[in-house]
Amino acid sequence: MPINPNAKLVSNVLDLKSVEQVPTRKGYGEGLFEAGEKDERIVALCADLTESTQMHLFAKKFPKRFIEIGVAEQNLAAVAAGLANYGKIPFISSYAMFSPGRNWEQIRTTICYNDVPVKIAGSHSGVSVGPDGATHQAIEDIAITRVIPNMVVIAPCDANEAKKATLAAAELNSPVYLRFTREKTPVCTTIETPFQIGRAEIFFESKKEKPDVAIISSGPLTHNALLAANDLEKDGMGVIVVNSHTIKPLDEKIIIETARKAGAIVTVEEHQIAGGMGSAVAELLSRNYPVPIEFVGVHDRFGESGVPGELITAFGMGVSDIKKASILANKRKS
Repeated sequence: MPINPNAKLVSNVLDLKSVEQVPTRKGYGEGLFEAGEKDERIVALCADLTESTQMHLFAKKFPKRFIEIGVAEQNLAAVAAGLANYGKIPFISSYAMFSPGRNWEQIRTTICYNDVPVKIAGSHSGVSVGPDGATHQAIEDIAITRVIPNMVVIAPCDANEAKKATLAAAELNSPVYLRFTREKTPVCTTIETPFQIGRAEIFFESKKEKPDVAIISSGPLTHNALLAANDLEKDGMGVIVVNSHTIKPLDEKIIIETARKAGAIVTVEEHQIAGGMGSAVAELLSRNYPVPIEFVGVHDRFGESGVPGELITAFGMGVSDIKKASILANKRKS
């Protein structure tokens, strides 16, 4: 099995029936709680979604360092910017559709323009929000955050990585956007799995000397990428899977090296293919090492209500879709 041993993934990562499933937002709540214990400068602000965004753990432990802003996302960002300007490290939480969606201008102008270390936690991202439908399914949030100067953008692949990302973000002296999901998703990583902001990790590496395709993924769909890679490997294709949790800044070294090895790329994300992680990868490779690229994600449409897993399939982000894209990207090399 070509799972990279250095990634220290869970032993049953490829067994969908037995692998543990936890929402990434839970890892955020645990990470924020732990960060708050380590550093009293950390404060938390929420837009009336304390339990949904898992900020309630921090709020109960540190009530004097928690502010319930209410349904006022623009104010949420502006108050946090003011606190950061006076030495605090604010974390702000809401659904991603409303923060950074509704308060984008305040994030741009009061947080990023001033380059203050506010951490924006956008929960309930992607179509897997499910029955809440298009109005609550943020599938444009990576695009609107990664274009802002000074902003770091992270989409963890599972709850363990979400906790690590939250702890790492707390120590970073810059604005950070952390992207989380509502639904339970497979836990791929362990406590020992390496994590560093700006560094991608190779989770799956073919035994073939010359791999046929590389799959670069971010967020919980990384598990689908692993399942697809395993199937393709059994069918004779050599595959690399890169977990690119940090979308800005990208790990340019790993992505370019991987493109050189495989000669074809598939990007996988639960986001619009326009402006997302795949676009960032394409921008990088077009300047440095152009190769055929296929994009797995949402293709220029709004979300809709439904069962989370069924929506992933309906929007073309399932395991079979990743396999088809990989075969097509490999064919385009010739």
